[in-house]
Amino acid sequence: MYAAKALAGALVRVTLIDKRNFHLFQALLYQVATGGLSPGDIASPLRAALKNARNVQVLKAEVVDIYPEKKLVFLRDGLLSYDSLIVATGAGYHYFDHPEWAELAPALKTVEGALEIRRRLLLAFEAAEREPDPDKRRAWLTFVIVGGGPTGVELAGALGELANSTLRGEFRTIDPAEAQIILLEAGGSILATYPPDLVHKAGRSLEKLGVTVRSGQRLVDLTAELVTIQDVASGREEMLTSRTVLWAAGIQASPLGQLLAERAGVETDPIGRVKVEPDLSLAGQPEIFVIGDMAHFEGRDGRPLPGVAQVAMQQGEYAARLIVDRLKGENRPPFEYRDKGNLAVIGRNAAVADLGFARFSGFMAWLVWVFIHISYLIGFDNKLLVMTQWGWNYFTRRRGARLITGGDPFPLVEVRAESAQVVTKVT
Repeated sequence: MYAAKALAGALVRVTLIDKRNFHLFQALLYQVATGGLSPGDIASPLRAALKNARNVQVLKAEVVDIYPEKKLVFLRDGLLSYDSLIVATGAGYHYFDHPEWAELAPALKTVEGALEIRRRLLLAFEAAEREPDPDKRRAWLTFVIVGGGPTGVELAGALGELANSTLRGEFRTIDPAEAQIILLEAGGSILATYPPDLVHKAGRSLEKLGVTVRSGQRLVDLTAELVTIQDVASGREEMLTSRTVLWAAGIQASPLGQLLAERAGVETDPIGRVKVEPDLSLAGQPEIFVIGDMAHFEGRDGRPLPGVAQVAMQQGEYAARLIVDRLKGENRPPFEYRDKGNLAVIGRNAAVADLGFARFSGFMAWLVWVFIHISYLIGFDNKLLVMTQWGWNYFTRRRGARLITGGDPFPLVEVRAESAQVVTKVT
């Protein structure tokens, strides 16, 4: 998106290929998952976003292969040729060699994933309301989030607000505030890239929302009702009963990255990111650029740049300008990432900010987070909608997008009135 917008008006023809017809601001998916926003609030149709870029054509299609030697992109239903190619198909979550866990623990990367999480969260409270058995009710009200990075922390905080504030007084059998929210992090602490003082403040904010942070513990087994956790240091295992597990750990680059690396004869790192040159191109293939979450680009400290939005946006703009400069016969220095800092929101009036020149938390950090995220949304209508919705949520503590869609987990039963006997038909 940012590369296409940077090329708008240049003396080039641009074809933007995406299997979805919209641009999604993934940083706010957790708000969709917890009923704070609707999917349309954080997504913008590609054609609408680029309608004034007359030299940009949008194609809804899926890329299945790339032939660098012939400069061809193979689509599922056709092919295209190119002079310069920018590949940015991102990354997804990796379930650590347990693909079967994907059905049991949905991840927060797509609109569908966010809606599935919302469905499971809200259905868990509904099931608890109807469950007479205390142990089974406790299982419905126990939520486990795997991964203590920004996504896991923000999701845990939003779930804590949902249980402790939004749903207050709406049920008659249960108290939603009794929900047990467990945040698992296999590493030494949550928000591993943040300074220790901000990590401590984030942990205290989570505790106030009823979230139990369990660092140094990892998930080793998962079923529909049982979660097995292992202490990394001691190896001791513990089993928890939970009907709702959410995934926010383990990143794996898009499969197209591995395919492209094989075709171009370049290397990938252990999580499938394609190793790129200082100008984001591939070794021996200067016309191919790989950017965003699927690119392995080492920063000044020798470590790969993080998979965050600001990296992808800067790389997209750089690749576009480099293409234009080459057409003019001009050179451009290697890509250099400008770190604008990190922000993570925990809940109402609670966030942590590390801007490099300043570190702070609380209301001011939350306010900075709000305005920065609104500014990154594509389209004025989305900015206005989100600002209005957040304002309403802030003053009313309500989340208006709490709709349950999709299937129902409750068993189908046959009730015989003459004997008052309940027979389970489908489980």
